Amino acid sequence: MNIEPGHARRLSSRRPSRRHALLLAAAAMAGLGLAAPNARAATPEPYPCATLRIVSPYPPGGTTDILARIVSPGLSKQLGVPVIVDNRGGASSNIGTEFVARAKGDGCTALLGNNTGIVINRNLYQLKLDPTRALAPVGEVASVPLVLYVNSALPVNSVAQLVALAKAAPGKYSYASGGSGSPQHLAGEMLKLERQLDIVHIPYRGQGPALGDVIAGQVPIAFETTTAIAPQLKSGRLRPLATTGARRARTLPDLPTMQEAGFPGFVIENWYGLFVPADTPAPLVQRLNAALNAVLGQPDIAGKLSDMGSADVRGTTAQFRAFIAREMPYWESLVKRSGATVD
Repeated sequence: MNIEPGHARRLSSRRPSRRHALLLAAAAMAGLGLAAPNARAATPEPYPCATLRIVSPYPPGGTTDILARIVSPGLSKQLGVPVIVDNRGGASSNIGTEFVARAKGDGCTALLGNNTGIVINRNLYQLKLDPTRALAPVGEVASVPLVLYVNSALPVNSVAQLVALAKAAPGKYSYASGGSGSPQHLAGEMLKLERQLDIVHIPYRGQGPALGDVIAGQVPIAFETTTAIAPQLKSGRLRPLATTGARRARTLPDLPTMQEAGFPGFVIENWYGLFVPADTPAPLVQRLNAALNAVLGQPDIAGKLSDMGSADVRGTTAQFRAFIAREMPYWESLVKRSGATVD
């Protein structure tokens, strides 16, 4: 029964009679007698696996790997079993994603996937399995904007200066990404499309290696998530130029968005979530969802994700599934408009 606030206050102001008070006390004592059996009945069953393996479909060092290692200790505590992170990079996350999609749906194997492996690659590759059908969404973990950045040796301090430099020397400059079809790759293709730039895409086997080569000066330009780039900016070897979110990133408030830099509609965010094989029983998926939300709600974890530029994305499996359904046509359109292909 829904009670309006004023009505609730009126009910609480009534003083019970002595008889009523005795009846309430007796009911409370009876409740205490039932508390122990009910508590035992509410104790969750042991998790069905001795170990939960979370596959990160990229090499160590990238955002997916970082997020997997942030949430795994908390999931271990929530589920009562060890949780290990298994890096299975390659083919722009397709290898690790397919590995989980083909695994038994017993709750022992999960994927820390992102929009690349779940909704983008199906528009670029001839996949053996459609991730949107072969995997069951558990819950979203994070959503972060990208940062357009350059090696500090490149003589530019703004997006406009970068465009002018690339225009003056067609084919001379290149940009790195963690693999064909990644949001970082598509962001670079959009930059090229918007200003008719001739810059070469250099795909890597994951964002970690791509970031490392930009730091080393092997490739001068790249897009990267705020999650992975923020710790590297302190070194002085990288220079951020703009972010791709709809609003300025909380972690980089002085940095303009691409829209503010003169690129209307240039909004790209990378999202990450937990997935299990499609045949995983619904109660087990719900249990994982509850455990994940509990971990994401812990102040220390929430603080880390906020520092990385992510909003609070906790929700139900149904909400995450509906979100993915909305994302599919967006990324399909972006792939087509940018002309992105598998290198």
